[in-house]
Amino acid sequence: MTYRTRLFALLFLAGFTGILSFLLIDVSAIIRILPVTRGTAPPLSPWLIKLLSLIQPSVLLAAATLSGVLLASKVSLSSPAFEALARRQSFTTALRPQIIPGLIGGLIGAVAVVLSWALAKPTLPPEFAVRAEQFNRLLPIATRLLYGGVTEEILLRWGLLTFLVWVAWKLLQRGHGQPRDAYFVGAILLSSIVFGLGHLPIAVMLGSRITVPIVLYIVTANSVFGLIAGYLYWRKGLEAAIIAHMLTHVGIISASYFA
Repeated sequence: MTYRTRLFALLFLAGFTGILSFLLIDVSAIIRILPVTRGTAPPLSPWLIKLLSLIQPSVLLAAATLSGVLLASKVSLSSPAFEALARRQSFTTALRPQIIPGLIGGLIGAVAVVLSWALAKPTLPPEFAVRAEQFNRLLPIATRLLYGGVTEEILLRWGLLTFLVWVAWKLLQRGHGQPRDAYFVGAILLSSIVFGLGHLPIAVMLGSRITVPIVLYIVTANSVFGLIAGYLYWRKGLEAAIIAHMLTHVGIISASYFA
C-alpha cells in the first residue's frame, strides 16, 4: 500500500466514523419535533432512514478526502498527524504543535457561536428557536464531536478549501511557485460561506417558514467559525482545525445546559 493510499484510508476512516455516528440519532424523536411531520407516521422506518442518510455524505467524504490527498501538498497545505501516521511515524509528535492553537481556536469559536445565538435569538421566530434548541439536545454528543469535528473538517477544509486554493494557483500562477496568500484568504472566505449555507437545510427542516434573520444567523454563525478553522488549517494543519471544531461543539453543548 502506497503512502497516498494509506493517507486516503486513514482520513476516510476518520471521517466515516463521524458518518456512522448518525446511527446513534433518535430519528423518531427528531421527527416528532418537525412541523411538517408532527403527528404523522414517517414513510420509512427509522433504521432505513439512518442507513439511507449514510450514502450521500460517504460519497462526498470520499471525494473530499481524495481532493486533499492529491492536491494539499501541491499548495503547501497539510494534515501533519495523519500524514505522519501514513508514513508510519509518530502521530502524537506531529499532533503536539497543533493542540494549543486548536484549543485557542475552539475557545474563540465557542464564544463566537454562543454569542451569535444569544444576539440572534430575540429576532428569530419563537417556534423556530424552540425547535432549534430541541434539535440540538437530541443530537448525540458523539455525532456532534465526530461528524461536526472530524467529518466536516475533512469535507470543508481538507477537501473544498484545498481544491479552491489549487484552482486559483493553477489558473493565476500556472501552477508555479508558492501560492499567494490572497488565494488562501479567498478560499477560506468562500469555504466558510459554503459551510454556513450547508446548514440551511436543517433550518428549513426545523422552520415552518424561513425568514431573513434565520438565514443571517445560520450563515453568519457558521461562517465565523469557518474562518477560524480555515485559518488554523492554513497555518497549522488539519488537526488544529479538527481540535477547534470539536472544542467549539463542547462549548456549545456546555452553554445549552445554562440556557
